[in-house]
Amino acid sequence: METMTISEQDIVNALCLHLAQKKGVAPQEIQIELLFDDDYGFSAEALLNSRKQILVEENIIEAIRYWLETEMKLNPFGALQLILDDEAGIVAHYEE
Repeated sequence: METMTISEQDIVNALCLHLAQKKGVAPQEIQIELLFDDDYGFSAEALLNSRKQILVEENIIEAIRYWLETEMKLNPFGALQLILDDEAGIVAHYEE
């Protein structure tokens, strides 16, 4: 099986699309910042209508799975892992 690398920008897009669908707003209205902490792992900060929401790793994975299914037309239940890459930033590896 081939592993697909999902870029940091695609992860941000996935979060915007997923939150927009849940909140009933346009994806362009959402700002996302991906974060990594040695103690807490991966997270993201979403800003919508001047309100901040912290998303944990499980929320990010859920958004990527939504993006895989709706935008990429792939099986959303393949193996998915977030990775901190020195050059590419926060990426995800997906294997169907």
